[in-house]
Amino acid sequence: MFDKVKKFFNDVYIELQKVAWPSKEELMGSTAVVILMSVIMAVFVGVVDKVLNLFVNILIRIGGS
Repeated sequence: MFDKVKKFFNDVYIELQKVAWPSKEELMGSTAVVILMSVIMAVFVGVVDKVLNLFVNILIRIGGS
């Protein structure tokens, strides 16, 4: 049992040695892109929500009269 656990963690360690880790600059750049795109998407979804809400309210007023 313990041999299997030891082998598992040894294999994990070997695989982690093969990973190409990003540099600090690459990581910061990627993080900035993710944050910027999240803000852009939030604004876009918010605007679309407001426009669709306005459109539905207009349809309700027309249909309710």
